[in-house]
Amino acid sequence: MIREAVVAGTFYENNVKYLRESIEDCFTHRLGPGEIPKLSRVNKEKEVNAIMVPHAGYVYSGPTAAHAYSKLVQDGYPETFVIIAPNHTGFGEHVSIFNEGSWIVPNGVADVDDELANAIINQSNYAKADFLAHRNEHSIEVQIPLLKYFDSNFKIVPICMMDQSPQASIDLANSIFEAANDLNRKITLIDSTDLSHFKSQEKTIEHDNLVFNEVINGNTEGLYQVVKKEQITMCGYGPTMVSMEYCKKLNQKNFELLQHSTSGDITLDYASVVGYGSGVWF
Repeated sequence: MIREAVVAGTFYENNVKYLRESIEDCFTHRLGPGEIPKLSRVNKEKEVNAIMVPHAGYVYSGPTAAHAYSKLVQDGYPETFVIIAPNHTGFGEHVSIFNEGSWIVPNGVADVDDELANAIINQSNYAKADFLAHRNEHSIEVQIPLLKYFDSNFKIVPICMMDQSPQASIDLANSIFEAANDLNRKITLIDSTDLSHFKSQEKTIEHDNLVFNEVINGNTEGLYQVVKKEQITMCGYGPTMVSMEYCKKLNQKNFELLQHSTSGDITLDYASVVGYGSGVWF
């Protein structure tokens, strides 16, 4: 199955030259890390096991995402990125894995690691092979041009979660861990999520900090409960719980928050904003 880009020209530039420039701008932006990192080629034990990144248009959330990508790039690429994102469209399976083919973006092609994808499906009680959930979903696609900017020598496993319950998240984390171990596959998880949506700047920061507190403490159930209790409109709490649980399996559950911003920090309209967080598990 070939998955063509569907948000090129809207969430990010369709023209390869302009796309490259816009990605570079994300890193050098006043809200970004300040410089464009160099991909590590050093053969060492990986330190970055998973990253949290937003998935809005690059102009809004790209500089924040660049902080986590900077750490990832300097750590070195794995064989496969498992990209986990929420389901915004309502189509497809409850936990949908795009298990064969390629994703095409303006600056390259990312092949699916079909062996790992199918191994995860076989291990899981929730995940199923499915393409429908991915057809118009932007939250995985927007990560790929950023990855392709630095290197093309990697594969992906795209996973879209409509079921973001703790049970599905724990099952998926365990399945990814077991499948990667069985195949001796070096992987990094990419947790694609935006945070609070369409609240004031003050309320967004308050809600986002509640989320970060649970993530930093490694409290998966606490994250789920605070999202539900406080009605926090974080769209990808499921993928975040997967990353948390996966890193616990590695006994490397430390989370470092690198950047927190809102769309208001770009537009200077603070009445109704979206929160963006960028961090790494190591």
